[in-house]
Amino acid sequence: MEPGEKIAIIGENGAGKPTTAKLINGLLRPSQGEVRVYGKSTAKQTVASIASQAGYVFQNPDDQIFNKDIYSEITYTLRYNKVCPPDEIERRAADALELVGLADKSGENPYDLSYSHRKFVTICSVILQDPALVILDEPTAGQDLACLKRIGEIVDYLQGKGKAVITITHDMEFVANHFDRVVVMAHGNIIADGTPREIFWNADVLKEAALHPPYIGLLARELGLDGRVLSIDEFIEALERSGVKPTREGGCVCP
Repeated sequence: MEPGEKIAIIGENGAGKPTTAKLINGLLRPSQGEVRVYGKSTAKQTVASIASQAGYVFQNPDDQIFNKDIYSEITYTLRYNKVCPPDEIERRAADALELVGLADKSGENPYDLSYSHRKFVTICSVILQDPALVILDEPTAGQDLACLKRIGEIVDYLQGKGKAVITITHDMEFVANHFDRVVVMAHGNIIADGTPREIFWNADVLKEAALHPPYIGLLARELGLDGRVLSIDEFIEALERSGVKPTREGGCVCP
């Protein structure tokens, strides 16, 4: 990976996606071979030292949260390790809470929030540590449209800050809209590595990994539209090339 690169790891259940991610941040150790994070073998580092470089956001936020208020939760590592003065911690916490949409909830108990919003607490905790790499495990699972939009904005924000981002996900629309590189896993192996357009229009790879392209792409294919469509904007452009003049009404595309 390069700084600022966004990689989505996709594949059916049991393909080895979370195992790969946990090998990267040291939660699991390789039984053979070697995993190197920023030039250093994970076998020679503690999980804590790796976490300062590779932050991991669990799929289930309840596996990560243990403090009684959100501010204490997100600042715990910085306060415990004493890596920042208190005023710097407060500033970073305020910025991170604003980013994830929890600026007005810092004093609340995380478990007073919905499950989907607790995910933003754990994302905030990792962002606050300022790792070079952020790993997001199924970040869009259980999220509504507004939260999906915010997660996409967070991913793009991290890239803008030069952070590398890895996501493990079954959400192909999320991948197509926000990631530059897609790694496909099946049977514990990497079977493809390319751009979203290369991956989602490779029928053999999708079949082996038991995946489907984004639904907008499937619709375009069924309608016989030209171009490898992956987004709504591309779908509209393809419709226009076919002679149809669509409009947007109430969030819908109408002929």
